[in-house]
Amino acid sequence: MDTSYPNTQLFINGHWKDAVAKKTIDVINPATESVIGQMAHARKEDLDEALEAANLSFQKWKNVNSFDRYKILRKAAEIIRQRSNEIARIMTIEHGKPIGESLAEVNLGADITDWLAEEARRAYGRLIPSRATDVYQMVVKEPVGPVAGFSPWNFPINQAVRKIGGAVAAGCSIIIKGPEETPASCAELVRAYADAGVPEGVINLVFGIPSEISEYLIPHPVIRKISFTGSTAVGKLLASMAGLHMKLVTMELGGHAPAIIFDDANVENAVQMIANNKYRNAGQVCVSPTRFLVHESLYEKFVEGFVKVSESQVVGDGLDPKTTMGPLAHDRRLDAMERFVSDAVDKGAKIKTGGKRKGNKGYFFEPTVLTDVPIDAKMMNEEPFGPVAPIAPFRSFDEVVEEANRLPYGLAAFAFTNSAKTAEKISASIESGIVSVNQPWMPVVEVPFGGIKDSGYGKELGTEGLEAYMQSKFITQKSSI
Repeated sequence: MDTSYPNTQLFINGHWKDAVAKKTIDVINPATESVIGQMAHARKEDLDEALEAANLSFQKWKNVNSFDRYKILRKAAEIIRQRSNEIARIMTIEHGKPIGESLAEVNLGADITDWLAEEARRAYGRLIPSRATDVYQMVVKEPVGPVAGFSPWNFPINQAVRKIGGAVAAGCSIIIKGPEETPASCAELVRAYADAGVPEGVINLVFGIPSEISEYLIPHPVIRKISFTGSTAVGKLLASMAGLHMKLVTMELGGHAPAIIFDDANVENAVQMIANNKYRNAGQVCVSPTRFLVHESLYEKFVEGFVKVSESQVVGDGLDPKTTMGPLAHDRRLDAMERFVSDAVDKGAKIKTGGKRKGNKGYFFEPTVLTDVPIDAKMMNEEPFGPVAPIAPFRSFDEVVEEANRLPYGLAAFAFTNSAKTAEKISASIESGIVSVNQPWMPVVEVPFGGIKDSGYGKELGTEGLEAYMQSKFITQKSSI
């Protein structure tokens, strides 16, 4: 057991506590496959306690003025920054990502908290001109109520803070189901908010069997809003469950982002930007480029350059400062990568580099480039969520747009061109919630994040990050009777 890694408790009604049944779940270091700690395993009794706390605290928190909520959130952001090195170390141990990526994620969590704090002060309503001289018509914003948030393992802080920060800033209480693979860094985020002065019961953190928790929380009458980040398959199940109970929903689901390189692009620059972006977080990113579509005139040069960047990646333990790509987060992703590659090769794809597990200890997988991947290969149709890059040539604009829009996903897309006309045309043609042209885009706090089609609905970050946790109330008032 790693004594430098903390065991993780539940956080309910302002207190860190073991589960009522004293059950725990092991936490694994993906770089060593060793058990590094335990987290508390919540069951129905713990969820009931969290629901009661969220319900009672909401009645008070919703009446705290936005300026006071702002001050608490700003303090939370400063605490996160002060503890960033230690939180990043914990994240790398439990997740595997390079320490630099972990530190960047922690600091982004502080930025998101700051942004939502400021947005809370600007949750403006509006006056609507009336048809009568003695009637006022107003729209005011109110918090939706207690929230159930479900956060994934790939970004333990960046995903959880969008839900926690948005709910708390809006005046809601929240029960956040944290990631079981990466619980301690998420717990440190909650600790920072609690230490900043968020009242007891406003934030509650639980871990356990995801299906058990979602099936209990979503239908519960206390919960008024659901926010989920994860796979499309699970998201559809949770959205249908929420629909049965008329719950408001934000769904940030999977993607399969095309990266299009047109014939007038600077191929060397495009390779450097998009290849390095591909291997961020070992490719375990919902907006990661996953289908590389290259004009035939640049195809060979692009493949050659992409292979070179792939082979230059330093794969290893994320705590080693030389590492540029860590392990996959758990053994299930390792098995998935092997299946994706095996299926593609069986269907005629060629491996240009990588293609297999690296070493026999830890969940390391080689950065992998494949060509001649047929359209019916699994990796061309299902989100690979790992360090595999299928590259295919195209001839015409219409052809590449058809392929980019072929799948039901619509989260992110990338394009590289030196033509302003082509940039405008491809931005308008691609069916995606996010389109990034000539840059390896990553989420920033001031712009909305979210997809369309099977990639979900609703937005996080930007002004929409607060709006998701508020509802509009129309009030019409006559001056006298």
